[in-house]
Amino acid sequence: MAAKDEDRGNIPLLVLAGPTAVGKTELSLLLAQRLGAEIISADSAQVYRGLDIGSAKLRPEDRLGIPHHLIDVVEPDQAFSVADFQILANRAIDAVWHRGHLPMVVGGTGLWIKSLTRNYQFVEETDASHPLRSQLEFLGQSYGWDSVRRQLRLVDPDSWRNIHPHDHRRLIRALEVFLTTGRRLPRAPAAFSRFATRYWVLTRPMAELNQRIGRRVSQMLDQGFESEVVGLLKSGISPKSQSLSAIGYRDVVDWYLGKSSQRERDALIAKHTRAYAKRQLTWWRAEPEARWIDLSAWSVEEALDVITQNARGMIYRQNT
Repeated sequence: MAAKDEDRGNIPLLVLAGPTAVGKTELSLLLAQRLGAEIISADSAQVYRGLDIGSAKLRPEDRLGIPHHLIDVVEPDQAFSVADFQILANRAIDAVWHRGHLPMVVGGTGLWIKSLTRNYQFVEETDASHPLRSQLEFLGQSYGWDSVRRQLRLVDPDSWRNIHPHDHRRLIRALEVFLTTGRRLPRAPAAFSRFATRYWVLTRPMAELNQRIGRRVSQMLDQGFESEVVGLLKSGISPKSQSLSAIGYRDVVDWYLGKSSQRERDALIAKHTRAYAKRQLTWWRAEPEARWIDLSAWSVEEALDVITQNARGMIYRQNT
């Protein structure tokens, strides 16, 4: 995005994105302290209560007193879509700015962030009891959500590419719109963004990132990731729920159902997390407004100084 366009909104918004295990959490806390910011999470697993260890959710006592929003907002047996995120994130941002603080979106779910910064307009949903929706839901639960995605790819490749594989509600909605109207799901942004956005993406070389992912997976398992997932299943959460389709969680569910050994499970968690990190980086390379910081070349303090200076300039510009 050109410089003249990125300040056209009214509310300053700082975005700190990046792949899993890159170092977003540490830097976001330091930035929030310096800038008087509150954090709005854009993480498709952290919205769920009970998905703590596998989502690397920061404990309340480790948040340094900094308010965090959109964490633990839905139960693990509930669906949650990008449209839901957009609504709740807009409300949180308005409230943060009204309190005189800087809203800062932090996370790794690129589509969620894009829906917010580009102000995507979503089609109003029909009655949840619609028979076609029930049929598509049955298809996904009975034959796997990959079968739904394959059908969507044939009729609406843009939605197939942009909707997160675990966002079952939006997958169904995209197919429902096409099958009932013959049109593809509108994904165009609104003509005007509500925000003056500074969008930063943290990165590292893949070899280094993969090492960090390996350490994180080992730490998660040591902290009781297995017990967390088994506890959710024993509490009645369906193995096919949207929440348990999150990266890592699906591999533990498959192990619990006897589809893999413990050793295979642990290797798959790391493998799928590495693949996810690679997809995240591919997504952000297509974001023209993103500024990149390689944390293997920059110290945390250097990154902090650059982002802080840029954000303060944005705030000043919006206040004058």
